[in-house]
Amino acid sequence: MSLDPLYTLAFTTALFGSGHCIGMCGGLVTALGLSPDGRRAGISFHLLYNLGRTMTYTLIGLAVGWAGSALVYKQSLHAITRYLLLGSDLLVILAGLGTAGLFASINLMQLEFAAPISRMTKATRILHRLPPSAAALPLGILFGFLPCGFLYAMILTAAQSADMLRGAGIMLSFGLGTLPALFFVGNAARMLGASKRVWMFRIAGALVALMGGWNLYRHLRMFALVGGM
Repeated sequence: MSLDPLYTLAFTTALFGSGHCIGMCGGLVTALGLSPDGRRAGISFHLLYNLGRTMTYTLIGLAVGWAGSALVYKQSLHAITRYLLLGSDLLVILAGLGTAGLFASINLMQLEFAAPISRMTKATRILHRLPPSAAALPLGILFGFLPCGFLYAMILTAAQSADMLRGAGIMLSFGLGTLPALFFVGNAARMLGASKRVWMFRIAGALVALMGGWNLYRHLRMFALVGGM
């Protein structure tokens, strides 16, 4: 069985978009990984943290994949679903191209909201009272919900899959793609200067647009608006 192209695209998008992850939460994760006496957490902290974050992504994929399938297969909503899918495909393409630098009016980097972050901060303070080894997994689960434009694009893509397992696979691939940079967050932050991060964002944006284009073609075929290959 061949690998779904969306899995590869989701993984690669996360790989290039992880420069944003480092800038957004890398410093915070490093601080949370410090013990009360100032010692850095070991490899177990980062393993458990990233396991928790990837678990959240996968469960989100399951949920939105199920929701997408409920819409697609409900005959009474078939006409509405057609326009929702095609419209969301175009939105993902535009957001990806905007992030890649084609235009600035729609940019994934601007799709982040302060309200969820403030609520998460309160929960983080509570978890930070625990030893790093005990806090790592719940922190990862919590930070899987951290608002991020690339995450939104992946969630939308997972929902468009209209399949629970496929949606979970897309989000799992995305989570795995963020691991290299976040796992080695200290070294990665030093290696990636501002100019390198800009180019990484642009490549990630182009990959998001490619995912939107792939889904657009797939949905046009689904609705018999274009011929098969």
